[in-house]
Amino acid sequence: MARDFLFLLGSTRSGGNTEALARQAAAQLPAGDTARWLSLAELELPGFRDLRHTEQRVQAAPTGDAATLLEATLAATDLVIASPLYWYSVSTPVKHYLDHWVNWLYNPGLDFKRRMAGRTLWGVTALAGSDHSMADPLVGTLRNSAAYMGMNWGGVLLGSGTRPGEIEGDTEAAARAKTFFSSTPEPASRA
Repeated sequence: MARDFLFLLGSTRSGGNTEALARQAAAQLPAGDTARWLSLAELELPGFRDLRHTEQRVQAAPTGDAATLLEATLAATDLVIASPLYWYSVSTPVKHYLDHWVNWLYNPGLDFKRRMAGRTLWGVTALAGSDHSMADPLVGTLRNSAAYMGMNWGGVLLGSGTRPGEIEGDTEAAARAKTFFSSTPEPASRA
């Protein structure tokens, strides 16, 4: 069965190490699978306000780039969060995207949580240095988000690179990228 991948680029600069690693992995997708790429930093999303416990908790349907992002999210069988490691977790654009999930959960008629269940969440990140345990908070954020939504968990492809282009020197990450999306996802469980 063909899969529809949505690659969500979370860097505030284009062409960085995380994006390069994600593109290496995406190049290995089987024929028939599709890949759509969106840069979260280039989308104009409204500021997030948590209104869950207020009279205004019922949100209007998103418009503009927020509607585009929601539609792309729901159209994908597989979501790939490509976020560089920023302060040991996901980047601001990725966190902002995940915060919007809260409002989508309360959007009348959207049934966001039920519709996300069974899809697969993957991660790709580049970090400075070779101690991949530094990315544990990022991995936990993504895995726990997938578990809450009833999604499958594909794991995180980790690579090392600080300055642009340094990911090319991480031959171990390049080898993992060749088979990353061929692994069998499992139902996500909390870290």
